[in-house]
Order: sequence, then C-alpha cells, then structure tokens
Amino acid sequence: MTEENKVAAPEEAQAFEMQIQRVYIKDVSFEAPNSPNVFQQEWKPQLGFELDTETIQLSEDTYEVTLHINVETKLEDSEDVAFICEVKQAGVFTIKGIDGIQLAHCLASKCPEVLYPYARELISSLVNRGTFPALNLSPVNFDALFMDYLERQQAAEEGEEKPLAN
Repeated sequence: MTEENKVAAPEEAQAFEMQIQRVYIKDVSFEAPNSPNVFQQEWKPQLGFELDTETIQLSEDTYEVTLHINVETKLEDSEDVAFICEVKQAGVFTIKGIDGIQLAHCLASKCPEVLYPYARELISSLVNRGTFPALNLSPVNFDALFMDYLERQQAAEEGEEKPLAN
C-alpha cells in the first residue's frame, strides 16, 4: 500500500475584485439665473469648480459612491452668474479582497475615476442645452487628491496644518 503525502497548500490570497453594479444620476440641477441678460454680454467666463465624494456601505462588500460636482460660471466684468450646474453621479460597487487603506483608496479614487466621465459628459450636455459655449472639464487625478488627503490627515494628527492644494 502506498501512502500519499499531502502537503497543505497555503490558502491562496483572495484576489482583489471590483465590480460595477450600476452607474446612475442621483441628482442634477442646472440654473441660468441671469438669463437672457448674460447672453448679451461679452463671454469672459470665470469658472468655479468644486468636487467631493461620499461613500455609503450598503452591505459587507457593496458600496454606493457618489461624486458631487458643482460648477459655477460668472462673467468676469459684471460678476453676474451665467450658470450653476450641480451633478451627483453615483455608482454601486462590489469590492472584495482588500481592506484598510487599500479599500479607502479604491473608494476615494478608483470608484470616482469610473464615475467622473459620466458626470463630465452630463455637465457638458447641460451647459450645451443651456446654449452656453462648450464646457469640457479637464481630467481629474483622483490618486493625487487621495494622496493629498492622506498628507493632510497625517499633518493634522501631528498637529500641523497643511494648506489645500490649488
């Protein structure tokens, strides 16, 4: 009788997995409070841009990530608001195989990277439908924003204040 030697293989590390379950518009608003007067002025826009994210854990491995983008454009000479566009682009993501800082990075960087092109296209379309000149938002480096956030957190823990990056 032969005896087989079985060596217990170490458990395979669970591979990182991120699946997009759904991408959708959670909220959208477009205002042109000074129309039609702004159309009669020279187009010298001053663009204000705000970006934020919000994450809600829906179940053990499922998260809703919402990308908030606010764009306010004023006319340079008059300070009249030409338009305000607010978009909340959201997605449901299943994320497995990571935790801690890697999970935070995925939720704050990788998920918004998926959502941003949808929000960018929606904003462009809304501005176009408002009959304003085309608005093509620049790409955003979410990895750099996350690293800046970590640096500010570390500085706050050490009692220092780091100014926000421009």
